[in-house]
Order: sequence, then structure tokens, then C-alpha cells
Amino acid sequence: MSDYAKSLGARLRAIRTQQGLSLHGVEEKSQGRWKAVVVGSYERGDRAVTVQRLSELADFYGVPVSELLPEGHATPANEPASRLIIDLEQLSAVPADKAAPLARYAATIQSQRGDYNGRVLSIRQEDLRSLAVIYDASPGALTEQLIGWGVLSPDARRHIDA
Repeated sequence: MSDYAKSLGARLRAIRTQQGLSLHGVEEKSQGRWKAVVVGSYERGDRAVTVQRLSELADFYGVPVSELLPEGHATPANEPASRLIIDLEQLSAVPADKAAPLARYAATIQSQRGDYNGRVLSIRQEDLRSLAVIYDASPGALTEQLIGWGVLSPDARRHIDA
């Protein structure tokens, strides 16, 4: 087994676990298209995966193929302790005309981090300031708007710079 196969397998496992799926969960969610034993052998590096199958697996996970490849994975930078948690599931319920800038921003952060769990996303205060410029609002006003949408928890107020 090559180091590349091990690294590829580790990326496959990381994406699967970020999405909260077990190997059997993958088989169930795919209605048998992806067998647990096959995905497990890809993750262990015991079985070679074709480019076509890798592309199909990326589609199944909803991630770009580059995120499954070891060279395409960037190590996330250390983040400051004070972070805001965006509820991505709640964001999908906000009308697109209001949520589009935040949704694009969140998708970019997910891509940079290789974080595709799809439920929540932590952002820094610096990100909130950038979003406030996009929304033409102060960070405090944007925070209140996001709380109103249910995208941020009301306790986010305590993390906002005055």
C-alpha cells in the first residue's frame, strides 16, 4: 500500500466522518450504490479507486474531487478562541435574496477548510466584519439580523466587538 493510497483513504474517511456517516450509513444513504466494504477498503488504501469512481464518490459526498485528493487538502490555520457559529441548516431556510451573500461566503470558507459537514460553520469576528461590509451594515446590526433569521444564536451578541 502506497503512502498516497493511505493519504487518499484518510481524506475519504475525514469527509465521511465530517458528514456524520458510518460506513454502513454510506451504504444506506446511497441505497446500496456504495457498499460499506468497498468504501472501507478505499479508506484503508487496500483497494485502488478509479478516477471515475472517485468523481462519483465526490458527487455523493457533495464535495469537489480536489478535496478528496491529498495534494488538494490545505491544513486549516489556527483560529482565535472567539468564534461565531453559523447554522447552515437554518441558513438554507432563509429566502435566497437575503441569504445569498452569506451562503456564498460560507461555501468559500467550507471549501478553503475542506469542511463539508453541512450543519454549522464557525467564523471569526473578522469574517463578520467583512460580511457587514457586503450587507452594508454594522457588525452589530448584521449580528441582530442573523439572530433574527435564526442563523446565529442570541449568545453571539457577547462575542461582537463594540
